[in-house]
Amino acid sequence: MATGTTESSAGTGQDNSYATLPNKMVTAANGIDYAYRDTGGSSTGAPLVLLQHFRGNLDNWDPALVDALASTRRVIAFDSTGVGGSSGSTPNTVEQMAHDAIAFLDALDLDLVDVLGFSLGSFVAQQVALTRPNIVRRLVLASSAPQGAAGMHGWAPEVIGAIGAPETGAEGVLEVFYTPSPASRKAGQQSLQRIFTRTVDRDAPTSWATREAQYDAVCTWGIPDHGLLQRLGCLRLPVFVANGDSDPMILPHYSHLLAGLIPQARQKIYPDSAHGFLFQHHAEFAADVEAFLTDQR
Repeated sequence: MATGTTESSAGTGQDNSYATLPNKMVTAANGIDYAYRDTGGSSTGAPLVLLQHFRGNLDNWDPALVDALASTRRVIAFDSTGVGGSSGSTPNTVEQMAHDAIAFLDALDLDLVDVLGFSLGSFVAQQVALTRPNIVRRLVLASSAPQGAAGMHGWAPEVIGAIGAPETGAEGVLEVFYTPSPASRKAGQQSLQRIFTRTVDRDAPTSWATREAQYDAVCTWGIPDHGLLQRLGCLRLPVFVANGDSDPMILPHYSHLLAGLIPQARQKIYPDSAHGFLFQHHAEFAADVEAFLTDQR
């Protein structure tokens, strides 16, 4: 249960865009103050909760994607423990990150949600659904892989150099999140412009300690263990697995493997796109997510 909520006064949210939503805080039973943004909207149906990628905070969600998702439902994004504006120290395991995510959901009195996890957030989303299956109605896994998959231990040196160093720039993001094609690079530049539209009351950047802890969690998740693959058979809820066809961080091969291990999974690979396919193809991806979440099958 929530022990208190606060709201920053800088963001107004008057145009109902994610780029202008106020930053809010809620204190969970685990003593952590979680920073989050809430689009509000319809009280019917399960809200969609977003779980962010490695080193990302509230500001690293593309507003165009969140706005498209929020056109038909309530969407909530939050900083996990120790990330951005949230208090505490970032855990170095996906399992603890999942427990912290559940603590945040409990703090907002959310007893049934849809979850969209992106990259590291997709690992956490899987673990949340395995740890507390009754709280997740439907699951969207973007740029994802199963725990224990062979070849997932660590990232390629060029990926670490682009987005894993203490100081990173726009060019590194473009190299990993988008393909070299003119269309993909242009989409990436447009996405970055949207992400930096917000100039007032931006979220706190992630610290180097957070990034190290998150990378430890990613590497541990990727230690080969064939037995861990079998646990995905426990996921009996509908799951949508999606990726770009040229993702250098989490190869599409792992999305195929993941979808094959989950009984009710459906899958889509988006063309001429990489890790940031969901930002590049934000309108199409949002429409696909909406169709998945409302499908009565």
